[in-house]
Amino acid sequence: ISAVGRTAHEVVIEVRRQFAENPDIMTYKQKPDYERCVGLVTQAALKEMRFPGLVCVVTPIVVGLCFRFVGEYSNRPLLGAEVLASYLMFGTVTGILMALFLDTAGGAWDNAKKYIELGNFGGKNSEAHKASVTGDTVGDPFKDTAGPSLHVVIKLLSTTILVAGPLFIAKVSGQTP
Repeated sequence: ISAVGRTAHEVVIEVRRQFAENPDIMTYKQKPDYERCVGLVTQAALKEMRFPGLVCVVTPIVVGLCFRFVGEYSNRPLLGAEVLASYLMFGTVTGILMALFLDTAGGAWDNAKKYIELGNFGGKNSEAHKASVTGDTVGDPFKDTAGPSLHVVIKLLSTTILVAGPLFIAKVSGQTP
C-alpha cells in the first residue's frame, strides 16, 4: 500500500510539471503526455514487486532445503516436503483470508462514501463525508491493489513449491534412487 502512495506522489508531481510547462492542457487545447504517467506507474509497479516476488520464491526454497537436510539426518526423508505442504496450506489460507478482508473492507469504505454522498448522514461537505473521503483514500488501494496482489502471491508461492518439489525430498542412506 505504501508503494501505491509513493507512486501516486510521483504521478502528481509529473502532472503538476506538465500543467506548469503547458497551461493549454487545462483548456483542452493540448493533450497531456499520458505516456510519461503510464511509464512512471509501470516502472514503479515492476520495481516495487521485486522484493515480494523474491520472498515468494526464495523463502519456500530455503525452508524446504533446511528441513530436507534436517530430515536427512533424522531419517525422515519427506520432512522437507511435509513442512512445505503445511507452509503452502498456511500461506494459501492466510492469503485468501487477508485478500478477502482487504477486498471487502476497501469496498465497504468506498460504498460508505457513496452512501453519504446520496444525502445520508448529512450528505456532501458534512463531517461524515470528510471522514468517508479519508476512509475511501485507504479503501481504494485495499480493494484495487493490495487485495488482488495477494492472489498473485498465492499463485507464485504454490507454483514455486510445486515446481521445486523434488528438491525437498532427501535421500535415505543406503538406498539408490
